[in-house]
Amino acid sequence: MLTVTPIRAFRDNYIWVLYNDLHAVVVDPGDAMPVEAFLASNNLELAAVLATHHHADHVGGIADLVANRAVPVYGPRREPIPTLTDQVGEGDKVVIHALGLDLIVFDIPGHTAGHIAYYGNGRLFCGDTLFACGCGRLFEGTPVQMTNSLAKLAALPEDTLVYCGHEYTLANIRFARLIEDDSPTLLQREAAESLKRERDEPTLPSTIGLERATNPFLRCRDAAVIAAANRYAGRPLDNPVDVFAALREWKNQS
Repeated sequence: MLTVTPIRAFRDNYIWVLYNDLHAVVVDPGDAMPVEAFLASNNLELAAVLATHHHADHVGGIADLVANRAVPVYGPRREPIPTLTDQVGEGDKVVIHALGLDLIVFDIPGHTAGHIAYYGNGRLFCGDTLFACGCGRLFEGTPVQMTNSLAKLAALPEDTLVYCGHEYTLANIRFARLIEDDSPTLLQREAAESLKRERDEPTLPSTIGLERATNPFLRCRDAAVIAAANRYAGRPLDNPVDVFAALREWKNQS
């Protein structure tokens, strides 16, 4: 049986660990120390490392993790990550036999130029592209790229579990309520996620279905979201990319 659990790192990062009785795969290990502690306490052997993008808080621990281990390190072929053994991109498959994992790779540029995601077994590991009720900042990509990347992820089955890289959910919901303060679905989500945080529990994973219903960055064709973006921009916005760009600028300033 495969289990997925978060390891907390830094202020709000999640390093995701997929494991069975013997082996583990870690996703975006920005810090090696908590990963080593988890592996030791659960008597697990590291089978592979998956990286979604090159930012240090996602890859900074890889070198230490593999210093004395001969394990594959998968990551984006269009980004400078020197610890990679296997560079992957759109349509490639990552197979981890020790865990029965068969993952497909998506190119999802926007947050960074070569950002990727891993999808399989009903799970999506999307780094800093799609967040719970939000999306990543555009450090290297364009609104067109990010809009297309989010649309690619939103097209996955609605029961897909979404594992992203940070605990940003409540802040993202607060921003979403600036756009749709009277949304019953959004209010219900805020109440449920607030209870989790009060218990010091992660709000993740989310689901694609929940993101379609509440995440404004996936709803740039909805009338209420368009109207809010128009108000912020002070002019009519006539396509989803412009709506997205206005929302992202608004979120950056909020």
